[in-house]
Amino acid sequence: MRRLAKTLFGGIAAASLPLLLASPAMSQALVLDELRAGVFAHNAYVGFVPTSTNFDFSRIENVKFSALFASPEIDAFTWIGSPRIEMGGTFNLAGRRENFVHANLNWQIGLFETPLYLELGFGASLTDGALSGATAPARNFGCPLNFYESFGIGAHLSETVTATLVYEHISNLGICTPNDGISHVGVQVGFKF
Repeated sequence: MRRLAKTLFGGIAAASLPLLLASPAMSQALVLDELRAGVFAHNAYVGFVPTSTNFDFSRIENVKFSALFASPEIDAFTWIGSPRIEMGGTFNLAGRRENFVHANLNWQIGLFETPLYLELGFGASLTDGALSGATAPARNFGCPLNFYESFGIGAHLSETVTATLVYEHISNLGICTPNDGISHVGVQVGFKF
């Protein structure tokens, strides 16, 4: 548990430091917009982009927590579509050392005049998983710092509550070897401020 806490706090600090140091205006503009929590199926899909229906939902053993911050009102963020900054982590409750924390940009796109939305996320993650030498079904991540990608579909259930079905993936995209990567699928409930 102590190792998990150290990984969580160290990872969030390491992943968020470049975001906070990028601009003094940016660090002043971090305003908490939404907190999310949810449950996820561990290693639910083998691969980066799901191209089939071969999902395995038998291991619903992960919890995920996220904090989303309002998009800073600076030109660089406006130019790329005003994404929110997201920081969070996915933790396995079954004792698998394949936890990770992440910091990413999160774009939310409303679907016409409905409460539905699509989400895209891209950033970095830090894992406590094996870098090499792990035996299946454990994953070999190659390096502790990985890319983080996510996409989802959700709904505004009220002005302050959201529900989002999320697919998330981390891997090093071939920068390190091996590059097993891991993908989770789950549902998060969010509370907006």
